[in-house]
Amino acid sequence: MTHAENSASLGRYRPAKPVRIIEPFGLGGGPDLLARALAPKLAELWGQPVTVENVPGAGATAGPAEVAKSPADSCTLLMNTNAHAYSAALLKDLPYDPLKDFIPIIPLTRQPYVLVAGKAAGVATVAELIAAKAKPGELRFGSTGIGTGTHIGVEKFNRAAGIRAQHVPPLPGDSNADTIAGAIAGRFTYYLVPISLALPHIRDGALVALGVSTARRSTLLPVVPTIAEAGVAGFDFPIWYGIWAPAGTPAGVIDRLSKDIARAVAGPDLRDWIAKHGAEPMSMTQPEFARFVQSESDSAARLIESSNP
Repeated sequence: MTHAENSASLGRYRPAKPVRIIEPFGLGGGPDLLARALAPKLAELWGQPVTVENVPGAGATAGPAEVAKSPADSCTLLMNTNAHAYSAALLKDLPYDPLKDFIPIIPLTRQPYVLVAGKAAGVATVAELIAAKAKPGELRFGSTGIGTGTHIGVEKFNRAAGIRAQHVPPLPGDSNADTIAGAIAGRFTYYLVPISLALPHIRDGALVALGVSTARRSTLLPVVPTIAEAGVAGFDFPIWYGIWAPAGTPAGVIDRLSKDIARAVAGPDLRDWIAKHGAEPMSMTQPEFARFVQSESDSAARLIESSNP
């Protein structure tokens, strides 16, 4: 029995060494900010340092690749978005299998994306964007990479709205900031982006907020309608964050990790932090989250298959 298994069996998880939380999007992004808010709470529970490491690159797959090859000792964890589930359906040449090489531990939060257009695009509402579909070949949408939520979400929107548009993926080495800059510069017409990243550019007028992606409006953009309110009935597509461990991590340790992380997220100061950032906690058991991740991957595969006949 390993140290982690023994501590879990005694009802208190204590890793054998400091814990690394790896996130694949870079400093200042949503996963980075949430991981840094969560890490000190876990350090208090576990009696070991918990650090956050930014491992961006390769279309947000460098971080998961690092975790996949790490020992299954519960001391290296992955913080990722829904992109981790979607990449299983879309990216075939990865150095890891997003489903088989990881164990889903727990979901953390869900929050809206916002559908934006660069000011130069001349589109001010969802209705105007949908009307532009009458000009074949002129509509282009951006994303932070094939298989990310920003890609799958727009594919879902396009299908619901009857739009056919060209996908403009990021250039090699592009960051979230580069993709936003592409929207502002008119490299593409529209883009689905996490609200926290778009907000400064919406406030200064460089980006136009067309609609938020969830069924309810965002507290960060209360005057912006939901995409459903704006004419695409039933549309609901949040960005969600979760934590994974390398495959082979003992089941008892996974259970302890799930319960401890849930306890940390339920703390009043972290819940306040989550609300301040326009998000809400997600609550699932570990088996429920594992089924959810598989379902999200399956849904993405069906969507892409139907979008590319």
